[in-house]
Amino acid sequence: MPSFDITSEVDKVELRNVLEQSNKEISTRFDFKGSDARIEEKDLVLTLHADDDFKLRQVTDVLNSKCAKRGLDVRAFDPQPPQTVSGGRLKQEIKVRNGIDSDNAKRIVRLIKDAKLKVQASIQGEAVRVSGAKRDDLQGAIALVRKSIDDLPLQYGNFRD
Repeated sequence: MPSFDITSEVDKVELRNVLEQSNKEISTRFDFKGSDARIEEKDLVLTLHADDDFKLRQVTDVLNSKCAKRGLDVRAFDPQPPQTVSGGRLKQEIKVRNGIDSDNAKRIVRLIKDAKLKVQASIQGEAVRVSGAKRDDLQGAIALVRKSIDDLPLQYGNFRD
């Protein structure tokens, strides 16, 4: 029976490249001269450091532009509110979503079941597996999910015939 998986993965190598390029641009830009602006990453949590709110927004803009150039989807980022640390500096954490959480997986399964397509959708850990008798039905399910879910970066892979 043909099937495929719906996943939401972030390429960790591309993320590291984005961070390196962003930090390099921040260190060479004139408007960041003498400031403590930087981006750090640990366990898929990005930490943006800046001297004030304006520079924090600039660091975020640099990060987003580098993500766009490297093909990394910024919808995978979950920004937290900025925090004030010692010396009046700001720190903002951005959690990188990896995998589909249970609420969104249930939403995708419910969407497919409500569409009355001739496919079955089931939650497999951090992925959703869709199986059906015909390839055309599976392609219809992919089109439906692409059209309806726009707040998550989704990949459709592991297609088996």
